Amino acid sequence: MNDFRYYTPTEVVFGKGAESKTGEVAAKYGRRALLVYGKGSAVKSGLLGRVAASLEKAGLICDYFGGARPNPTLSHAEEGVKKAIEFGADIIIGIGGGSAIDTAKAIAHGAANPDYALWDIWSRKVPLERSLPVGAVLTAPAAGSEMSDSAVLTNEELRKKAGLSTDYNRCCFAVMDPALGATVPEYQLAAGVADIMMHTMERYFIPESHAELTDEIAEGLLRTVIKNGKAVLEDPGDYDAMCEIFWASSLSHNGLTGCGRDKDFSVHKLGHALSAKYGTTHGASLTAVWGAWAIEVYRDCLPRFCRYAKKVWGVTGGNDYYVAEEGIRLTVDYFASIGMPTSLGELGTYPDDEEIRALSLDATMNDTVKLSRIKPLGAGEVERIFYRAR
Repeated sequence: MNDFRYYTPTEVVFGKGAESKTGEVAAKYGRRALLVYGKGSAVKSGLLGRVAASLEKAGLICDYFGGARPNPTLSHAEEGVKKAIEFGADIIIGIGGGSAIDTAKAIAHGAANPDYALWDIWSRKVPLERSLPVGAVLTAPAAGSEMSDSAVLTNEELRKKAGLSTDYNRCCFAVMDPALGATVPEYQLAAGVADIMMHTMERYFIPESHAELTDEIAEGLLRTVIKNGKAVLEDPGDYDAMCEIFWASSLSHNGLTGCGRDKDFSVHKLGHALSAKYGTTHGASLTAVWGAWAIEVYRDCLPRFCRYAKKVWGVTGGNDYYVAEEGIRLTVDYFASIGMPTSLGELGTYPDDEEIRALSLDATMNDTVKLSRIKPLGAGEVERIFYRAR
């Protein structure tokens, strides 16, 4: 097992009606709260009003910033920074899924560092040494942003989607009422199920790693999501199944499923290139390329792919290559069964040769970065993956 540092400071309030306790936990961190939300579902459902009432009851003053986009954009976050500064916010609360929460994190960084351009912070041109506290009221299980150290923004001008990992991205609290998951559109819920799986698998397929307890946690989480993902898609009102998906969303990306080994996230790099160019749903961009990525690398990580097939999917019999390939097939079939694309065509994109080359260069930062812990994936190898995915 590798040395590791595990840090999860987020206070979790989980259960039916948990949003009524938002003020109770938020009052520990600030008095002037900017509430960041999406395109109106939080308003229509009454959730925004319930959260605001809880905050005001606890003595906080609220202001509002709506319009968070599915792939959060730099320009929108910059508008939020201005709003937060004008209001004098001392805490930012994201209400929604990963998009609203990531936007809240970006606003917190920008508002705490008004002398720096937000993209300079995001691209690490300037150091991030302070931020405002961020809270989350989760409505859509997927990104795990409510407990992760990560956030993602898209720079529309550069057509570049980039992630930032820092302890300043850790939410000080996360309020989770799984009943709210019933309001999420089916496609977005399926994309969330896929994203949860990806966050664990990106940490799982690391060659020559030995972290038995971490493996068991990751495999159990994947089996749980596979089972309950189908259940919530068949019946979004299945509260018990939705609880499992909400909790898996948080645990899949708070670092727990990677303790004692490295992480990869090369599939995310491929997906980010697609989302930046085509604006595709994040989880769908990952499922569209995962199978092609797995076929490219599995021979160089055969023991891990075999263990995954046996422990997660129950594959038995045959040689190691058969077992590994069967695990890959079953994963791709599962994505298809929940309505997720498993090719670029199914994703609704049909890149030509020039576009595939551009995507490959974007994913590898103009071929200056090699992706994957399994084997080096430069622009040429990534190009081959995109061709296979096409």
